[in-house]
Amino acid sequence: MTTVAGAAVVVGVDGSPRSMDAVEVAAAEAARRRRPLRIVHAQARTAAREQPDEVRERAAACLAEAVRMAGKVTSDIAVTTEVVAGRPAAALTALSRHASLLVVGDRGLGGLLFGSVPNHVASHADCPVLVVRGEPRTTGPVVVGVDGAGDSAGAVDVALEEASLRDTSLVALHAWCGTDGTELTSSVAMRSGFRSGEAQEERVLAEALAGAADRYPEVPVRRHVVRGDAGPLLADWSHLAQLVVVGERCHSGLAGLMLGSVSQHLIFHADCPTTVVRAVPPAGRLGFSGSGSASSRPRLRV
Repeated sequence: MTTVAGAAVVVGVDGSPRSMDAVEVAAAEAARRRRPLRIVHAQARTAAREQPDEVRERAAACLAEAVRMAGKVTSDIAVTTEVVAGRPAAALTALSRHASLLVVGDRGLGGLLFGSVPNHVASHADCPVLVVRGEPRTTGPVVVGVDGAGDSAGAVDVALEEASLRDTSLVALHAWCGTDGTELTSSVAMRSGFRSGEAQEERVLAEALAGAADRYPEVPVRRHVVRGDAGPLLADWSHLAQLVVVGERCHSGLAGLMLGSVSQHLIFHADCPTTVVRAVPPAGRLGFSGSGSASSRPRLRV
């Protein structure tokens, strides 16, 4: 995840209603973080029948409307616009290297935010990706999905930060399927010779949240260990939450073309915005010392 000082919140727009919803959410996130907002319109190669002037005018109109929508949310942030060349998924992924947060809608006009684009950027981005769908709301908890494989460590950090920024509580959900694995990472076996059970799953969740109270004493944390499918369970919580946060493994090659089943389920079925946090190797993971007051401790830049 990016640690660039002053990195902007980046939002992709294509003129669709959903992308304008994403602009409003992104403006609120930028204001909450005291970050600039960067509004981006990506253009792949134009069709032969399209005139360059028409393409430029359409892009300018799209960006002007996006600026207007951002201004309805807040006037306290710096806003810039940009037209970038290239396929939308690749262009947004490249921009994520210098962003604090990347915001996209779950669907669009068939250009910037259509089909696989949210999946692609969530699988490859170098910063957290917030996918806007369902009902953006300012009440309710932040909900985070926790697995037993370490892939959710970054998601837990981001979720705690989000709950703190929103002055709300955190619900940490660990779903298990009653086998030797966890639902969020079903391919990851539990410790050799130790069959998964509720007591063990409680321990998994406790370990994932270790130090949370020291780092974020202002955030009330509720723990839920539930037997069942993580995707539908988190989607159920999304009806009450203002944000759902999940972790996503690092991918490479062909494996990186698809999100994990839980992240993908939420992108298409959640009733509130969902943030996907791509896991990074332990040596590169941002962390906290677990000491210091709420005002003095280092903060995760998201």
